Amino acid sequence: MREYLAQTARELGESARDVRGYEYAVIHDHALFPFRYADKPRPLDRARLPSNASPTRHRLFRAHGPQPPEGLFDLDDGLAMEEYLGLYEAFEELGASTKLICVFFTADPENGIHAIHWGEAHLEPDRTFTWPYKEQLPVAPVPLE
Repeated sequence: MREYLAQTARELGESARDVRGYEYAVIHDHALFPFRYADKPRPLDRARLPSNASPTRHRLFRAHGPQPPEGLFDLDDGLAMEEYLGLYEAFEELGASTKLICVFFTADPENGIHAIHWGEAHLEPDRTFTWPYKEQLPVAPVPLE
C-alpha cells in the first residue's frame, strides 16, 4: 500500500520521499502513513502498533503526528534524554512542517480491504492510538470474476 501511494503521488505531480529506505507519499506537506492493523475485521479502536515496531515508526508518530492534549506528555522511563528527544526530532527528509496522515485498514488476501480509515492519530505509550480527527472511507466491492 505504501508503494502504491508513493507511485500515485508522483503520478499526481506530488512527491514521494525516502525515509530510512521506505518511500512515503507527501501531498501538500502531509505524509501518508498506511498501516494494516489487522487481517480480519476489527474496530479502529483496537488498532495497536506492534511491540517490535521500528524506532522510525515511533519517531514518525511522535515528530510528525498530532501532539498529545495540552498539559499531558508521555515518558518512556527506559530511555535516556538523548533517545527521548530523538523520538521528537522531525525527519529531515520530510521537513519539520510535514504532518502525518494515517491510513489505517484491515485486509486479507481472500477478501481484500474490510475497512479503511484516515485521519490524525496520536501514538499513546501503550502503543494504542488517540484520534483527534478520523473518518471512515467507503470500500469498493470486490468484483466477481
